[in-house]
Amino acid sequence: MSEHIKTEIKERILTIRFNRADKKNAITQDMYLSLIETLTNAATDGEVRVVLLAGAPDAFSAGNDMQDFLSKPPKDDRAPVGNFMRTLAGFPKPVIAAVNGIAIGIGVTVLLHCDLVYLGQNARLQLPFVNIGLCPEFASSYLLPRMIGNVRASELILTGAPFTAEQAMQMGLVNAVLPEAEVEAHASSMAEKLALQPPNAIRVAKKLMRGWTESTFEEALKVEFEKMVPMLNLPEAQEAINAFMQKRKSDFSSFS
Repeated sequence: MSEHIKTEIKERILTIRFNRADKKNAITQDMYLSLIETLTNAATDGEVRVVLLAGAPDAFSAGNDMQDFLSKPPKDDRAPVGNFMRTLAGFPKPVIAAVNGIAIGIGVTVLLHCDLVYLGQNARLQLPFVNIGLCPEFASSYLLPRMIGNVRASELILTGAPFTAEQAMQMGLVNAVLPEAEVEAHASSMAEKLALQPPNAIRVAKKLMRGWTESTFEEALKVEFEKMVPMLNLPEAQEAINAFMQKRKSDFSSFS
């Protein structure tokens, strides 16, 4: 188990916390492996009825740790990041997210696979895939247009511009926006309510709501990885990643 993933079970609620605050909870491959193991065990653990995802007060997750990601780039959708995506998307019990601070990349796309999402007023979200020469992931290219419409999804994905918690609320991406000090307490309260519901009925209801898109999710995940993996070695991505590492602005003026 990675030291950067902390877990606690209380009142049949499993809290999974990103615990790498010094790196804004950027996710490494070891963290993905811990998340896979934790969720796989929780899926069949009778003591767990609800999962609560949380981070730090100033960062839910800054997305993938780019240095770790590039040192062991995924070859296909069976890489740790792909297996995590598949594990969370197929998790049979309710998953609630409590988000404060920044949520970037997979820190946002993970929310599309949660059942309830609560944001702090200070939350800032971003889908910067195109900005770094890559394509969307976690089936967001399929889910996001269907959740918020094509034009809004296009703006978020094609510009990669940050957006606020209130904007996320207006688009229907989250359940509520709250003062940051109240986010986890509210999410925990909702988790407690769900934990008291009939567990089989909850699982069947979730399966029915999510089940209609399972095959499309698998297809989208596979196609996204097929597109993304070669893009990592293209000049656009190399320029964007080098610029990120060097803390300078990317220059795509010479690309066609």
